[in-house]
Amino acid sequence: MTAVQPQPQPVQDALEVGTTATTVVRGRSRIPWRFLAGRAAFYLFTLWAAITINFFLPRMMKGDAVDQYLSRNRNVSPEAADALRTLLGLDTDRSLLQQYLDYVGLLLRGDLGVSLLHGLRPVTEVIGQALPWTVGLVGFATVISFTIGTIGGAVVGWRRGSRLDGLIPVTTFLGTIPYFWLGLLAIAVFSVNLGWFPIGKAYGVGMRPEWSAEFVGQVVHHGTLPAATIVIASLGGWMLGMRNMMLTVLDEDYVMVAQAKGMPNRRVLWRYAARNAVLPQIQSFALSIGFIVGGTIVMEMVFSYPGVGKLLLDATNAKDYALMQGVFLVITLSVLVANVLADVAYAFLDPRTRQTEA
Repeated sequence: MTAVQPQPQPVQDALEVGTTATTVVRGRSRIPWRFLAGRAAFYLFTLWAAITINFFLPRMMKGDAVDQYLSRNRNVSPEAADALRTLLGLDTDRSLLQQYLDYVGLLLRGDLGVSLLHGLRPVTEVIGQALPWTVGLVGFATVISFTIGTIGGAVVGWRRGSRLDGLIPVTTFLGTIPYFWLGLLAIAVFSVNLGWFPIGKAYGVGMRPEWSAEFVGQVVHHGTLPAATIVIASLGGWMLGMRNMMLTVLDEDYVMVAQAKGMPNRRVLWRYAARNAVLPQIQSFALSIGFIVGGTIVMEMVFSYPGVGKLLLDATNAKDYALMQGVFLVITLSVLVANVLADVAYAFLDPRTRQTEA
């Protein structure tokens, strides 16, 4: 009887049979719900903590907005003063906990209160008028500084040991100069001596805000000098950080393998090295969003520029709780939103984060 010979089984590659790597590549990518839920819970808790601190911190200061107002206006009756405290949520007959609950309830309805410093105008209206100036000037300058510094740092790191390394100590030195001194020096040289730019303000005297070529030209002309000083003051940090990260990434194996395969240097630089080196820069940029919205108080004071930073300083001096809380809340929300966008950018640039679960 003839023995039945077993049919030879086709040889399969171990990678085709199914390994962890193959499963990840070929399988449908799962949405990391646990990770997203954890991040959402973290941001919600951070928002609640910021709102709570935002409420109690100004009330630890001595005096309030009504006391400051009464010191400037002696003819206000006690009844009117009590009515002002009730309107501003500073009624002494209600406990701090009751005031806090009232404050949260108003926030949920989008009511930030009224500003005594600005004639009982709604805080949202006051901030809404100052916010575009700060975002337009400081935001534009920060984005320009981040872009130039990141690209320049990547190129300097890629060509390490060349003459381009001389840019690092120069930009770092400019970044160590106190900003108010740099601003005053720029005004003395380019405004007073050369007369190229105005000394301050956001637009010329007699101009009214409107969408016209003349007004836009005035805004650009007045904003060029303060924007340039912001770029110069912050460029060194972005360039130095990106250059140091490039030096670390260039020693990684995948960069050397890409070069060994004969890939063009431009592709290795931007698709492999710079793409991974820029990740810490993105997180730093997200944190600088608070700087954008909060503005630089020193810059707005030196250049007499209207913005949120100057608004916050005036509100602090006047102990205008509602205005202070409104500005702090806008800064907090901007930082949280920026961090959410940074997480999205991380997931886009680094595929490993898309497979991470808490």
